[in-house]
Amino acid sequence: MLRISQIVCPIDHTEANLFAALCEKLKCRESDILSWKIARQSIDARKKPNLFYSYTLLAKCKEEEKLLKRLRKDTNIVKDSSVSFHFQITGTKILKHRPVIIGTGPAGLFCGLELARAGFCPVLFERGKDVESRYADVEAFWRGRPLREDSNVQFGEGGAGTFSDGKLNTLVKDKYGRNLHVLETFVKFGAKKSILYENKPHLGTDALQDIVKNIRREIISLGGEVHFESRMTDIRVSEPEKTSAGGERSRQITALQINGESWVETDVLVLAIGHSARDTFFMLHEKELDMAAKPFAVGFRVQHPQTFINNSQYGTWDAPPILGAAPYKLTARAKDDRGVYSFCMCPGGYVVNASSEKGHLAVNGMSYSDRDGDCANSAIIVSISPEDYGSSDSPLSGIAFQRELEKRAFEAAEGEIPIQKYKDYQKELCRQGLLKETSYSDALSPFAPALKGSFKETDLTGILPPVLNKAFVEGMNGLDHKIRGFSSGEVWLCGIESRTSSPIRINRNELLQGNIVGIYPCGEGAGYAGGITSAAMDGIKVAQEIGALYHP
Repeated sequence: MLRISQIVCPIDHTEANLFAALCEKLKCRESDILSWKIARQSIDARKKPNLFYSYTLLAKCKEEEKLLKRLRKDTNIVKDSSVSFHFQITGTKILKHRPVIIGTGPAGLFCGLELARAGFCPVLFERGKDVESRYADVEAFWRGRPLREDSNVQFGEGGAGTFSDGKLNTLVKDKYGRNLHVLETFVKFGAKKSILYENKPHLGTDALQDIVKNIRREIISLGGEVHFESRMTDIRVSEPEKTSAGGERSRQITALQINGESWVETDVLVLAIGHSARDTFFMLHEKELDMAAKPFAVGFRVQHPQTFINNSQYGTWDAPPILGAAPYKLTARAKDDRGVYSFCMCPGGYVVNASSEKGHLAVNGMSYSDRDGDCANSAIIVSISPEDYGSSDSPLSGIAFQRELEKRAFEAAEGEIPIQKYKDYQKELCRQGLLKETSYSDALSPFAPALKGSFKETDLTGILPPVLNKAFVEGMNGLDHKIRGFSSGEVWLCGIESRTSSPIRINRNELLQGNIVGIYPCGEGAGYAGGITSAAMDGIKVAQEIGALYHP
C-alpha cells in the first residue's frame, strides 16, 4: 500500500477528478491502481479566496516496488506504515469479580466496549441518566426548569462531550492505531464515514445521542451491564499486609458503594469519572488515593458572527456551502507570559449553560452536526498553574478556585448566563484602573448572541481575578493580529468557562494503576485526556492494560 500526499483539487471536484489526479501523481494508468481511499482531507486556504482541497490518499497498486523506485525523488509518495489497532489478551490472572467502570463518558464507554469484546463482561455505573432522559432534562433546564445536579450538561450517559461540538481531532501521537480505531468505532455505531479522513472531524451533539446509545447496547449484548442514576459514594480497600521480606504489600480495592446503600465487590475499578465529579474527588482523597493539583485554564466564551469567521478563514463572505462553517485555532501570550488561547471552538454553534451545582454557573460551547447557527463561539482561556490557586494546601484547591469563579458568575446575572460586549468589559476595567485605555477594533456591527439557556447582559469584570482579566485583554489583542477584528467591541463575552480540563491528576504507575492496587484512573477527569478522542483512546489503553494482567 502506498501513501500519497499533497494531491490538490478544486473545491468543486468530483471523485473522478480526484482519481485522475492520483493517476497523474503516480504517473500510471488507471488499471495499475487496484484500490484506493482517502486517508486525509483538508482545506488549503493559503491563496484565499482561491481555495482547494488537499488530500492524502492510500493506494494499492501493481508492482509497487518498481513504482516507488521510479518515483523515488517524490517525497510525497512513500510506503504506507500505518499501524492497525490490535487488542490481545495476554494476562494470566483470573479476576474474582467483574471489572467495574465508573462513568460513561468516552473513556468509560470505550474501556467498557473493549473489555466487553474481550469477554470480561464489565459493569458500568453512571451517576446521571441515560442519554435520552438526559437530553430531556437539559432541554428543560435551558427552558427555565430547576437544575438537576446528577443529570445535566456535565453528568449523564456520553459525558460532557455529548453537549459540545463533538470534535474528534487530537494531538495525541498514535503509534498503536487507537485514534483510527476510535473513529472506526464511531462510524460502526452511526457516525458519518467522512470523519475517517477529515482534517478536523466532528460529530455534533445531535449525532452523538444515537452513537452513544448504540455503544451502550453493544456492551450489554456482549454480557456487560450499564446502570444509570448510580453514583459511587464510597470505596472499600484492604489494609496493607506485611510481606515475608519485611516489606508492606499495597492496599487493594475490594468493593465500592453505590448511592450510599449497596456494595459491589470488585478487584478492578476504572475511574472514568470526568472532570466535574467533585464530590467523588473528595471521597477518593479521603481514602488516600494519590492525586495532585495540575494546571488548567479559565476564561470566557467569545461569540462572533459565523460569516465574519468564514471571511477570515476562507477570504470571502460568500464561501461555497460545501465548505461548511469555518473553524479557527488561535494562540497568544499575555505580558506576564501566560498562555491565552482558543479552546473547543464551535462553528455555527451556541453557548450553553453547563452548570452542575446549584448556586454556581459554568458555560460550554455546543454545535449541531450541520453547524448552521448564525454565530461562532470559542472559549478564550488564560492558563493558570497550581501556584495561582494555592495548591500547597490541598490537591483539591483547584476545585475551590473553580467553584468561587462559578459562584461569582451565578451571582453576576442572578442565575442566568452573564454576557457583556467586549467594549463594555474593557471600559469597566479602565474605570477600575486595571487598563489604561480600551483597545478594541470596530470591525463588527452589532449582532445577536446565540445561547441555550436564559441570559442577561451585565458586568463580567468581577468574575475573574484582576490578573486574569488583564491577561485576557492582552490575549484578545494578540489574537486580533491573527484574525483582524477578532477583538471587536461588539463581540459578546459569556461567562464563565471554568471546566476546560480537570484541575486534578490522579497519579498512576506504569501499569496505569493508582497507589491503591486495582484502581485505574482513566480519561479526562483523572488528568490523562483533553477531549472526546483522547479520552476514548485512554479508555482503550486502560482496557489493554487490564487485558495484559488479567484473563476473563
